[in-house]
Amino acid sequence: MSESVAEFLATEHPTAFSFEILPPVRGKSIESTYRNIERLLDFAPAYINITTHRNEVSYRPTPDGGFVAVSNRRRPGTVAVAAALRERYHVRAVPHLICGDFSRSEIEDQLIDLSYLGITDLLVLRGDRPKNSHIFTSHADGHTHAAELAAQVTRFNRGVMADGSESDPLTVPFTFGVAGYPEKHEEAMNLNVDLDHLKAKVDAGASYIVTQMIFDNAKFFNFVDACRSRGITVPIIPGLKPLTSLRQLSMLPRIFHIDLPDELARELRRCTDDTQVKQVGVEWAVSQASELKESGVPSIHFYAMSAVESVASIARRIY
Repeated sequence: MSESVAEFLATEHPTAFSFEILPPVRGKSIESTYRNIERLLDFAPAYINITTHRNEVSYRPTPDGGFVAVSNRRRPGTVAVAAALRERYHVRAVPHLICGDFSRSEIEDQLIDLSYLGITDLLVLRGDRPKNSHIFTSHADGHTHAAELAAQVTRFNRGVMADGSESDPLTVPFTFGVAGYPEKHEEAMNLNVDLDHLKAKVDAGASYIVTQMIFDNAKFFNFVDACRSRGITVPIIPGLKPLTSLRQLSMLPRIFHIDLPDELARELRRCTDDTQVKQVGVEWAVSQASELKESGVPSIHFYAMSAVESVASIARRIY
């Protein structure tokens, strides 16, 4: 397990399996996270991603009748969870690093901690907009684009700190992936502009790309072709999310700005409860994963949050 995720993905190997988890909610035990992971360990995950999210702001009343904004992290502990998974299960742990509300020095602190722990695989992301906001905002001394964050990580590898001072280059530098959007990022003017942004992230040092969830493999293959025509040569990993509830049928297209294929939509419109949706979701993902594996993709990444049972059912039939 000495090689990085990037090095592993660049080698010849059968299509690998990976998945993504959430840290526990503040104050909750990590035991349920362990149980979910252990249900998927039989399929020999090549790596496990640990997500992170920006702070949430709530408003509390003050004695004078006003309100004060209070910022807190609903799911802290991404760095600690990554360390725990590596030590407990001896798997590659890939924490997410985001722009969000973090200053450049706070991001640097995370990099220092991760480097001390020997965790040098990352997924570098811009992150979500603030809750209930239509625009993305960042820390005044932070980053507004993932390419800028990627550039900071690359500079840190060389020993260039956030304040411009210089130190020794890292003996074991960070390697990282970035996100790609086969149906384009919701804020991009069009797919070509979005591909320009993706190229900038790769040029800033990204070693591979993980896609937003896809339900139509043709869109993934077209996306790969478009990337290659732009000179993006790094491995591209498809992301799959098994559908598990009726609520997702409108929520996922709205939040992630994706379309469900007509054939899948017809099947889902016949569903009357979550159990039926889950069955359709598993069968559809099995079909997707089979085709993707046959095409020789380096890995298939599963968005396993709230879908561990489904992911296990799919992996049992694919791996």
